[in-house]
Amino acid sequence: MTDTVHILLVDDDPAEYLIMGGIMKKVTSAEIHLHFCETIEAALAFIQSGKPASVILMDNRLQPQCDFRETVPALRQQGFIGPIGVISSSLADPYFQKFEDYGADFRIDKAELDPTAIEFILREYVTKT
Repeated sequence: MTDTVHILLVDDDPAEYLIMGGIMKKVTSAEIHLHFCETIEAALAFIQSGKPASVILMDNRLQPQCDFRETVPALRQQGFIGPIGVISSSLADPYFQKFEDYGADFRIDKAELDPTAIEFILREYVTKT
């Protein structure tokens, strides 16, 4: 039997949802339900609603917030205790070296997000129930 995993993607670009949906369909170790929010406010409402989220993939930059240093702590303050991964098209900024200080569990370049990377994230960060 395949485990069901709920992944919440928070990204202000709807095209990323389509791209990630295609990637998630290729993951064989779990049945993935991909949820999508375009704003931090929508993501906070999602968490508050009690809908399941096994892991959150948070885009580094969402408007009007500056970057994950503001959005990830907001998710933690809302009570989300699961893994949060920061995704970005570039991890070059020095603040990415201190991602754990802001409540993130991992960071990954969007170009590296493929079925193998998702399988690794699920193995390393998602608790089997």
